[in-house]
Formats: sequence, structure tokens, C-alpha cells
Amino acid sequence: MIWYLNALQDNPAVFAVYLAAWLVAIVTGLAFHEFCHAWTAYQLGDDTARRNGRLTLNPLAHLDPVGSTLLLLFGFGWAKPTPVNPWRLRTGPRQGFALVAFAGPASNFFFAALAAIPIRLGVVQTSFPTIEAVIRRGSGEDYLWLFLSFIITLNVLLGIFNLIPISPLDGFKVVTGIAPREVARALEQLAPWGPGILMTLIAIGFLTGFSPLGWLIGLVYDDVLRVIVGT
Repeated sequence: MIWYLNALQDNPAVFAVYLAAWLVAIVTGLAFHEFCHAWTAYQLGDDTARRNGRLTLNPLAHLDPVGSTLLLLFGFGWAKPTPVNPWRLRTGPRQGFALVAFAGPASNFFFAALAAIPIRLGVVQTSFPTIEAVIRRGSGEDYLWLFLSFIITLNVLLGIFNLIPISPLDGFKVVTGIAPREVARALEQLAPWGPGILMTLIAIGFLTGFSPLGWLIGLVYDDVLRVIVGT
């Protein structure tokens, strides 16, 4: 949100659209993400999440106040981790945990694709080339396009971000679940260092203006967005 405050201060209506879209995106990007972890684990035989009240679409069961606020303000954040017992998964602890982990980012791409349907079909369009241009000069249908675009953008960003193979992100669990056992064991030795590595990379972005995580996401972001939106 903070990156758009200057552009939005002269247009309260657009700010309201932006805020509504961001809130919807947080609910879908975080709550639906965690629900899909819980649902996949349950389908594979582990009811730990269900017994902890997490097999629900109620966002209050999944959202973390601090993580949600950071996501709203800065574009990165987290939800309450979904409890999973990998030893109860029918497909085995490694492959099963990888499937449960992948379900989260997959849900983000799914919801982004769902929000993109009106744009792909041409039902919702804008004559402006960028989000910034819509903010400054758009109206009417442009605002609906802006609303959908924010939902698509945040879900795509969350999906890609969570697939980065650094613990505790989902991508780390996916990689350790499908990699050869020796490689997986070696990677798991790095797991305790993961949160520190992640926070260091985020801090570098704020302190230097160059974001290593942003660079990684940018490698595939345009291609993923092109597939989802169809442009």
C-alpha cells in the first residue's frame, strides 16, 4: 500500500478500490492458501488441521494479525502455519508433504486465474497501459479492471514467492519432498537457517533498493502473469 499512497492521495475513490482489492487478495492469498494445505492433508489421510479448526474457509482461522498487516502495507506477510503430521499422509511423509506444500501456491495461481476470467474474456477492459495510469486517469470500468488486477497481482506474487526453495516457504518442502534422499537430507540441514536467510534477503531489499527476492520473482513473474491473464 505504501508505494501507492502518493499516487492515490488525490483520488479517494481509487484508493477505496485499491484497499478493497488488497483486502480481498489478502483473504484469498493467505486464508484460501492455508485452507488448501489443510484440505490436501485431509484428503491424504491426516486430520491434524481439521482437529485444530483449520479445515475451514473462515479467514479468521487462518490469518495472522501481524503477517496480514505487513502484507497490506508492504506486500509480504504470512498466515498461521497449517499443522500437518507428514507421517499420517497416505503417500508417505516426503511425497505427501510435498503435495500438501504445493497445494498452497497452487491455490494462489488458481484464484488469480479465476479473477482473470473477466479480463481474458474481454468483459472487463481498460484503455490504460499500466496500473499507475489507471490510478491517475481512470474511471468506471477501469476501476473494476484495477480491482481484479490487484487480486491477480498479489496472488501471483504470493504463489511465486512461496515456491522459492528457502525454509519455511512451501518451495523448500516441495524440493525436499521430490529430491533424491541424499540431496533432501543435505538441504534439510539448512532448514534452521532458512528464516534468517529470508529476513536477510528482505532487509537487503529495503536497505539497498535492490531486492534479491524481487529479482528471483521477476524471473518468472511476467511469464506466469501472461499465462494467467492471456496477454
